[in-house]
Amino acid sequence: MTARLYYTDTYCTRFSARVVERLSAGDLPAVVLDRTAFYPASGGQPADRGVLDGVAVIDVVVREEDNAVVHVLECALAGDGAREVEGEIDWQRRFDHMQQHTGQHILSAAFERLLDADTVGFHLGADVSTVDIDVARLGWAALEKVEDLANRVVWEDRPVDARFVEAGELAALSLRRVPVVGGPVRIVEIAGFDATPCGGTHVAHTGEIGLIKISRLDYRGDETRVEFLCGSRALRDYRARSAAINQLAARLTVGYWELDEAVERLKGEAKQLRRDLHQAREQLLEAETVELAESAVPQGAYRVVRRVWGAGRPPEELRALAQALTQRLGVVALLAGVGERTHLCFACAEGVDVDAAVLLREACARLGGKGGGQPYMAQGSAPVADPARVEAVLTELVLDS
Repeated sequence: MTARLYYTDTYCTRFSARVVERLSAGDLPAVVLDRTAFYPASGGQPADRGVLDGVAVIDVVVREEDNAVVHVLECALAGDGAREVEGEIDWQRRFDHMQQHTGQHILSAAFERLLDADTVGFHLGADVSTVDIDVARLGWAALEKVEDLANRVVWEDRPVDARFVEAGELAALSLRRVPVVGGPVRIVEIAGFDATPCGGTHVAHTGEIGLIKISRLDYRGDETRVEFLCGSRALRDYRARSAAINQLAARLTVGYWELDEAVERLKGEAKQLRRDLHQAREQLLEAETVELAESAVPQGAYRVVRRVWGAGRPPEELRALAQALTQRLGVVALLAGVGERTHLCFACAEGVDVDAAVLLREACARLGGKGGGQPYMAQGSAPVADPARVEAVLTELVLDS
């Protein structure tokens, strides 16, 4: 079984070891060492990264049958058989994981102390980490108290001790979570605040976490998923949010503390502008309807409006114009808007013995499109972007009179 150096020294970044096995992990080479500082993916914490003799370690996993730690490599190590290698872990990644994982212990203990809420899941992600709390809906007021307690423990810089405890000694400890393994159990203890079984990597003092910040809630049935950030992640998040807020405040020429009022003012102005725009569009459509009606061409017993807009026209505007035109006696409206594709809207005034749906199907058949509707109103579209072709089709449609 591989000796795991991170159990006793999470700050070990360089080490020497002997290759005891060479193998493959899928299509990639891998090795087992007699000792390692590389943490394998386990317990919600991702694996370490780094190098062995300059070769990138791209994953670290535990082999179930013998608990050997398998180092998956970008390419094979030089030489063959057993030999000494020099390993170095990615310290920035390791320390980030130490901050997040120890922060999770503190946060989970704070939830238990203040809300009698247990952590039923934990995931340390690349950007954010989460804990699943067995409470259906947590409120932000309660969360602020949890945050305050958690950060007080951070700023008190309490010692964090990780040690193996024999099974017979566990009963004397006040553990937040009952161990699920037998034999010696590794206990991570935050002095005077929390003790729980854990095989992960942790800081030596809580002050190294810097800050714990809850960033988002996701309600999931009987549980609440709590996203949180610790240490350098919290700093980066604060920096990004501060930059965004300051930039927005500068664009609105207000102080950041006035953003709420400025946004409400803009919302009111936008609402009024939408009302004004709607009214202007209605007036424009009304004027356009009059112009189109005056251009209607007599055809037998009907007056026909044929119009193709080459710059494209939204289907809802075509429909509004068609409905307005058919309020006039004897009008048949054949309207089309041509953009990346063609939109058609055909309509007939009440009492006109013309089936708009039949005309639309004929036009769509000629243009390779499809559509449908009622005898008095039908709509469709076709993959055609040529206004002249569409206009020719509309002109060739035969209306029974």
